[in-house]
This record gives sequence, C-alpha cells and structure tokens, in this order.
Amino acid sequence: MPSPKRILVTGATGKVGQAFINRLLADSRFAHFSVRALCHRRTLLAQPRLEVVHGSLEERAVAEEALRGVTHVLHLATPKETPESIMDVAVKGLFWLLETCRQSPTFEQFILIGGDAGVGHFVYPHPLPVTETQKHSAYPGCYALSKVLEEVMLEQYTIQYHLNGCCLRAPWIMEKDDFKYQLSFGEDVFGGPRWRDLVGAEQADRYVQTQTIPVMLDPDGQPVKRNFVHVEDLVSAILLAIDHPKARQQTFNICMDEPVDYGELAAYLAESRNLPSIALTTPFYSTWLDNTKAKFLLHWRPVYDLKAMVDAAWAYERASTDPRIVWYPG
Repeated sequence: MPSPKRILVTGATGKVGQAFINRLLADSRFAHFSVRALCHRRTLLAQPRLEVVHGSLEERAVAEEALRGVTHVLHLATPKETPESIMDVAVKGLFWLLETCRQSPTFEQFILIGGDAGVGHFVYPHPLPVTETQKHSAYPGCYALSKVLEEVMLEQYTIQYHLNGCCLRAPWIMEKDDFKYQLSFGEDVFGGPRWRDLVGAEQADRYVQTQTIPVMLDPDGQPVKRNFVHVEDLVSAILLAIDHPKARQQTFNICMDEPVDYGELAAYLAESRNLPSIALTTPFYSTWLDNTKAKFLLHWRPVYDLKAMVDAAWAYERASTDPRIVWYPG
C-alpha cells in the first residue's frame, strides 16, 4: 500500500480545481491521496478525504498553515485582470508557497498551471509552432505578466533549490457550454473578444437572434487559429504529471492537437446545426501551441478536438442552479 499523500489545491473552487478534486478522489490510483482545498472568497463542501481551509495566499501565515503536512501542491489560484490584487496573489502568494515548500520536510512535488498568455498567445504573430522553449512575451495587461512571472519563479526555484516543480501551460480552458458562449454576440459572451463591440450593439442584437457565429480573421483576412483545451483533458494531464519521473522540472504545453480554426468552426456549425456566420477582421493572429512534448514524455493524449468541443458545448443543458457567472474580468 503506498504511503499516504496530501495535495494542496489552491484556486480549488474554480473550474479546474473542482474537476481535478472530483477526478482524483474518484480514481483508485489515488486512493492514498487526500486533498486540502484552499479557498478564498468561495468554498467547497467537505467530503471524505477532502479538507477545506480558508485564507488568502498574500499572507505568509496562510501559505505556511495550508502546506503543513502536504506532499504535493497544485497551484491554480489567479486573480486575472485585477491590478489591485494580482501581484499579491500571483507573485507574492506563489513566493510564499515555494519558500515554504523548499523548507518543508514532507514536500515532494509542485505543479503549476501556467498559461499561453505568458507567450503572447494570439496577440503577437507566431510564424512557427509555439513549443515550451518559446521566449516569454506578455501582452499588455497584468494577467499575462503574472503568468510570465509565475513560470519564471518556479523555474528559478527548480534551479536554486532543485525543487521538484512542473508547469503545465494551458491555453483557454473550456467546460460545460463555455465554448458556445465564447462565440456569443450578446452581453453573455465568455471572455474575449467582445464581438458586439466590433459590430455595434444594434447589429449584435440581430446576430444574437439569428445565432450568427463570428469568424475571427487576422489582419490579412485569414481565419484565426486559436488554442483551447477542455478542462477534462487538462485534468487528465495533471493526474499523469503527479509523481511522474519525467515531469520533474519540466514545462509542458497542454492543449488540443490542433488549434481551432474559426473558418472550420463556422463550417462545422453550418453543417451540423445550420447556423449562419459573419467574418470579422481583428488585430489577432494565428498561433499553434505544440503539445508534442507532453504526448512524448507523459504519454498524454487530448480527447477533445474541434467537433468534440462543439458537440459537448451545444449539448450541455445548464441547470437553473448553475447560472453562468464571470468571476473575473478578461
């Protein structure tokens, strides 16, 4: 019987945190694991092998207490585009976690969920596939900067203190009907761009009525290719990375095998659901995030491709007790 392990999950109430906790607790391979969920403004219901603690990572004492007796860390907490708090949580909070981990007698592995915001995703031109060796290049705003600082800080701790750290770099994470609402011309759009701002409110309202799909074009008029990952595929990668010897001190791109081509997306929605589309020129560029390293070293494979992502989002029926909520801007 493996020795007992305890994993601290920060940002535990988010989409990735909740999906990960549910999967880990249900997986017989991790029957020797318990979970400590660190919650801030929201909470989770306690259950067997799940302990819920509260506090903000900007306080060193919170990080130290949360890590007491912990063997593994999954760091998910992030405030997105909120300048008033992002450095306290994303930078100082991560620093307190890493400082405590390197001195902890029980610590074994740190897993950070990074983001392709740290390499500029579709804001900058990427003429070649983006691999894990891509130079960091934050786009304007504090969120992308925070993702760069997080990845660099973890990397330096693996160098300075030989910390067993692993970064799983994810693009935009989808669950439930997120993929459908990232295409909405309404005020209910998930994330960006805000399509209605590109066409005006009156035209946008007409597109809402006709369920028109926006086709994002780059400055040269070509459909943009944009990276996504389904939350279940990301969670599968996290579970594989836990205690994997080839995950030690490595960064992995965790994404679909191919980015979503907005032209192909519109064509599939026209074919499968008879939905109209409208092409919109934007300042954004195609990016191809390369997941070969994760497939080679971790033997990870994503389940979701374009069609699977569409079918899952359009089939999802949201319960009245599960309203769409945007917790953070951006």
